[in-house]
Amino acid sequence: MPRSHKEQHRTERIGWLRAAVLGANDGIVSTASLVVGIAASHASRSAVLVAGVAGLVAGAMSMAAGEYVSVSSQADTEAADLNRERKELATDNVFEQQELASIYVGRGLEPELAGQVAAQLMAHDALAAHARDELGISEHLSARPVQAAFSSAGSFAIGAALPLLTVFLVPESKLVIAVSGLSLIFLAVLGVLAARAGGAPVLKSAFRVTFWGALAMALTAGVGALFGTVV
Repeated sequence: MPRSHKEQHRTERIGWLRAAVLGANDGIVSTASLVVGIAASHASRSAVLVAGVAGLVAGAMSMAAGEYVSVSSQADTEAADLNRERKELATDNVFEQQELASIYVGRGLEPELAGQVAAQLMAHDALAAHARDELGISEHLSARPVQAAFSSAGSFAIGAALPLLTVFLVPESKLVIAVSGLSLIFLAVLGVLAARAGGAPVLKSAFRVTFWGALAMALTAGVGALFGTVV
């Protein structure tokens, strides 16, 4: 008797993985850039820490709010499409079955077989069949606003805590170099972990996040040094 099993696919991780990677990346880049910019202006360690902590709190809340609003809008659109599909199934079931069959024909099935598949799927769960094959909405890919908000806020806070921890551990005179260097390492590690979790090329992912992180820190360090000299 064959064993039944449920395969785990990476597409099931898209929702939380996207929010977590985006949050952690933003946490590291924005907080490290803020810390580097203020440190480059020759501010004291306490001033750097205050700015960094404020950036962590503000950034985490901003990420949570942004993700919640964005994903909620997606969820509202999905709900509206499902409601419309539900009404169409109630008023013209025959046409909806033909529409579903035409989708399967377009994917390579013979018309007769496509009609049989459409009929059986609609007999089982018509709305689910149309949601999945016509609208592209599935259980694993549907919008989850609260999950996205918490994932983004939590991962941002974790990412932002890494540069702040560096500020505690290194001498004040070495803050710019230490925070920049260690933050780039953190970003590279994040890129590798995200690539492995999502099945993407590791080197490409790591280079992508470290490049933009380095650019952001370089620009803010330049601005901090300039204003620290002028003001």
